[in-house]
Amino acid sequence: MTLTIELPATAGTTHDAPSARDLEDLIREHMPLVGYLVRELLNRVPGHVHADDLSSAGFAALLDAARSFDVTRGIPFHRFAAVRIRGALLDELRGQDWASRLVRARARRTAAARQELTAALGRTPTDAEVAEFLGIGVTELSAVDDDVQKAALLSLQGFPAGAAEEMIAETAEGPEDLLLKRERLGYLHQAIQALPERLRMVVTQSFLQERPLSEVAAELGVTESRISQLRTEALRMLREGLNSSLAPELLTVAAGGPRTRKGCLQRRRSEYFARVARQGNLHTRLALTDSHGVPVAVAA
Repeated sequence: MTLTIELPATAGTTHDAPSARDLEDLIREHMPLVGYLVRELLNRVPGHVHADDLSSAGFAALLDAARSFDVTRGIPFHRFAAVRIRGALLDELRGQDWASRLVRARARRTAAARQELTAALGRTPTDAEVAEFLGIGVTELSAVDDDVQKAALLSLQGFPAGAAEEMIAETAEGPEDLLLKRERLGYLHQAIQALPERLRMVVTQSFLQERPLSEVAAELGVTESRISQLRTEALRMLREGLNSSLAPELLTVAAGGPRTRKGCLQRRRSEYFARVARQGNLHTRLALTDSHGVPVAVAA
């Protein structure tokens, strides 16, 4: 769709204000632009967002754009109007948005956990595995997913700017997103390598090699129940190890002096965080995946 209808050369200048007929014609010719932008945005938000509300905001912005357009600036009207309309649609969504910062932070953590486990396991993780990695219950994970579905703003920062013909949805990851994904995967790998030997073995064999817990238990000479406990402990450490480098604000601080049990736990946590940080740098983390974010074989 190409929208290139413009005002007459004299309309919209500071010397010759557009007539009511000029404004009416301009608005009528560009009404499809509002519909296009509304439909594009509706594909990015939950179903409870109403098209009528967005359309009303969009048409009001189109009218305002027609009234304030100055042809002497050399900007095509459709581009000028698209910016105004897009801003009005985002403002309308922000007005409807009920999601708190906590909900969004939990949603980001859940998405990152699924992504990291998918890369580590080579398959889509189950809800139980994601919940275990996050240290929450499956019911709580379902509640987070429900909250995300109800949120009106899921990815406004990804809403592209520009004219309508440039605003085609892009489903592929951008270079910045891919780089961040590769860095997170590198941190995950290095956090696994920094685990104590027994915990590292449990994670490697039960998750990466997908061996049954009974086989892992037999190899380590312990019960399956103990392996389950070790796996839970390892996932907790991995989660905190990643947070220590990527999201320090999510870490909890254990109370107690250095001679208390909590103090000893805090010291071991700090030592583990330091090992994760020492495992490598950005270059070595990125080297663990190829340019498409696919893990590469690491020499033994």
